[in-house]
Amino acid sequence: MPFWLLGVLLALAAFGLGIMWRENLSLWPPWWLALLPLAGSIGAFWLALRLTRHAYVLLSPVGVEIFPFFKPSDNFQLVTWGSIAEAEVSSDQRWLTLTLAGYEDVKIILTLEPVDPRSRCLLIQAVTGVLDRRGGQKPADSGGS
Repeated sequence: MPFWLLGVLLALAAFGLGIMWRENLSLWPPWWLALLPLAGSIGAFWLALRLTRHAYVLLSPVGVEIFPFFKPSDNFQLVTWGSIAEAEVSSDQRWLTLTLAGYEDVKIILTLEPVDPRSRCLLIQAVTGVLDRRGGQKPADSGGS
């Protein structure tokens, strides 16, 4: 979230410098000065998008770490491998459903849209490998493919 905010602030600074140049104030900055915060804004948006795609779902030795987009430090959730009974992946590989052990009706449904399509297969294989090694079930494919 801080990089998204930084991108917005830098874009507004570039916009403000552009308005100052256009109004021909007595001490107006050169037009190219607005390109500096604009370049920083583009970089901050690119970095925020990249970090969002790569840090949404992390697999660790402890379990699946889920970072929500808003307030990740407050809403972070760790689902340990021991608490996952079953993992199910949709046929188009866009949804991952984790069923909690001991609770048939308690499921965590995660969208895999932020994850790069090339990385989705690796994520599914990693979840499959951990559940197989643990003796759990393989991620089921909820649609026919």
